[in-house]
Amino acid sequence: MSVEVTRLPSGLTVVTDAMPHLETASLGVWVGAGSRDELGDEHGISHLLEHMAFKGTKLRTARQIAEEIEAVGGDLNAATSIETTTYYARVLKADVPLALDVLSDILSNPAFDPEELSREQNVIIQEIGASEDTPDDIVFDHLQRCAFPDQAIGRPVLGTRESVRSINANRLRQYLARNYRGPDMVIAASGSVEHGMIVEEAARLFGGFNGAEHHTREPARFGGGTYIERQDLEQAHLALAMEGLPQRHPQLFSLQVFTNILGGGMSSRLFQEVREIRGLCYSISSFHIAYSDTGFFGIYAGTDDNDAPELVQVVVDQLERAVTSITEEEVARAKAQMKASLLMALESSSARAEQIARQIMVHGRPLPLPEIVAKIEGVTAESTQAAGLALLARSRLAIAGLGPGRGVERAAEIVENFARAAA
Repeated sequence: MSVEVTRLPSGLTVVTDAMPHLETASLGVWVGAGSRDELGDEHGISHLLEHMAFKGTKLRTARQIAEEIEAVGGDLNAATSIETTTYYARVLKADVPLALDVLSDILSNPAFDPEELSREQNVIIQEIGASEDTPDDIVFDHLQRCAFPDQAIGRPVLGTRESVRSINANRLRQYLARNYRGPDMVIAASGSVEHGMIVEEAARLFGGFNGAEHHTREPARFGGGTYIERQDLEQAHLALAMEGLPQRHPQLFSLQVFTNILGGGMSSRLFQEVREIRGLCYSISSFHIAYSDTGFFGIYAGTDDNDAPELVQVVVDQLERAVTSITEEEVARAKAQMKASLLMALESSSARAEQIARQIMVHGRPLPLPEIVAKIEGVTAESTQAAGLALLARSRLAIAGLGPGRGVERAAEIVENFARAAA
């Protein structure tokens, strides 16, 4: 592998993976801070800061930021999650220095102009409204809140209308200074890149991000519980969650295989039984998100309100069966899917940049491909069933449902009864 890593005196890590056959490069700044790092009166500030980074600096207006990147055919974007915030660009290889300069400028010198701030707060409020109008989106906010009640990790990334409106420029600067520090930041680049040049530019442009590593997160506490809301919808939207595993847990790969077997694709047990055999929904899926100290295992489906109880009963039955009846054939299929996903990321410069950045943030080093493949290959039917059994035993279930009638309420009762029986 062509991965190179350099840690700067500020603690910031530069990691690159050269793909000489490409004419483009993907690069970005990954910050180990997200909505989980917000104080009680900062709800939504991580996402607002991400938006405001593009709204002008001491050197560039918002328009100039957009025009400089697009004038060379590149694109610039960002994303906020629960534990990370990312600012990234994709450009032609000759324009990598420009992309680094722009990324540095928007993070080092944000203007936080009051008029721009007011406009962007309104934009985010529109985004919140759009989310509330999308039931298969907002149901996950309710599920996250049930899973982690009264904690920053359980709050929606977007914030609320009131919290977003309450944030001013001074609070944005305070949050930026507290959380954007060299030891918590990674510059990752992949594609047609030269490691030495990126290190040199990063040292020059990002030297101001220094200070001690900042980790004062409240430990996650999985709660569980039920949230049901009657809404005038065409479908009932149901989401279930259980406490999963953190990013470095030795059983993580086995749990991921369990997740894939249960609802990870068209050949999964849930898809086959719920859609193909019973025709209860268009799609159904399971997923697992690993955080630094906990995990979030979930299942989602949308269905007719009258079919919601039957669908949930099938889900419960399939969960119970999966922990005792997984076959080596199913495990082999799930492992093949995982390996294919891993290898496909090596063919995309943007996916590869994200992959190596997250490996640095989680493991402190890039993981060699053979090491990851060996961990996947080490999963067996026995370890997969053990991961499933541990999942069911670990915590209460959380369920969130939105629907037009009584069906979603009956579905929730089935889940609650299952949880009590499993306790």
